[in-house]
Amino acid sequence: MDKRYQIFVSSTYADLKDERQRVIQALMEMDCIPAGMELFPAVDEEQFAFIKRVIDDCDYYLLVIGGRYGSLTSAGISYTEQEYDYAVAKDLKVIALLHQAPDDIPLGKSERDPELRAKLDKFREKVSTGRLVRFWNSANELPGIVALSLSKTIKTYPARGWIRADRIAKEEVLAEINELRKRNAALSTELAALRTAPAAKVENLAGLDEAIEVSGKHWSQGRSGYLWTARPTWRQIFSIISPYLVRHPAASTVKGVLEKGLFKMSSASGSSPDLEDQVFQTISVQLKALGLVNIQYTKNIAGGMDLFWSATPSGERLTLDLRTVKSAEKNG
Repeated sequence: MDKRYQIFVSSTYADLKDERQRVIQALMEMDCIPAGMELFPAVDEEQFAFIKRVIDDCDYYLLVIGGRYGSLTSAGISYTEQEYDYAVAKDLKVIALLHQAPDDIPLGKSERDPELRAKLDKFREKVSTGRLVRFWNSANELPGIVALSLSKTIKTYPARGWIRADRIAKEEVLAEINELRKRNAALSTELAALRTAPAAKVENLAGLDEAIEVSGKHWSQGRSGYLWTARPTWRQIFSIISPYLVRHPAASTVKGVLEKGLFKMSSASGSSPDLEDQVFQTISVQLKALGLVNIQYTKNIAGGMDLFWSATPSGERLTLDLRTVKSAEKNG
């Protein structure tokens, strides 16, 4: 079947507008799907989580380095290097295109700051270590270099790619739909049985004011994998998510809210925290056992299935107690 590959194009922007346009045009002529900063709003630290999700959906990572290092994140590295580090950590195949003679680039498109120039040289060295890179001198050369490099990379390291739905064999689709119907019917039966079954009583269940140690990883100084920990009570954990439950959020949304709230409680500094999935599952079970939340497997707006959270009547009462503003004046 014909596939289309999604390519993340990473570079500084202001100095490489023409180069990026030619690269993206070349990718489109190869029936690839380019993705890059043109799709994003103004880039800041908060949006790196969104950028990571875009990179996660891509098949290959194409990096263009010119004469500028670029704007710095709070960790002291450029947004371009931050994207590169994440792509490498995700084991995406990297196609690196480096300007052959950065000293010959016009002053207006080069780093004037010696410190940023040193960072650029170090970044070029990091990108060149352990992989083949291609060099370019002018924007006119880039389409041909992209075509040759990407074709070879796709042939050597084929990725998943995207396939049009109407090109999948009809028999395969019908068989899959039939299997999904069977699974849906079985799940509906199980769900009905669970709803009518009496709730199991858990002995020695930790109370709302008892604490639990939670942990995860986060970005700091341009790298991921740094550990953070916090020790909230179950009351504090529920207080973080309780206002959002009125919207019946998906489990992934609840996890994102918890990651930000619990990371704020920790003593760590950095960005893009991740909460360990086993910890999140324990929190899910505990809050359900405490009678504060309902978690149901049901259809999402895209027609698929997902886990959605909501507050129980007990959870709604506790939300009002925890998140309403009390008067400073005493009555009577």
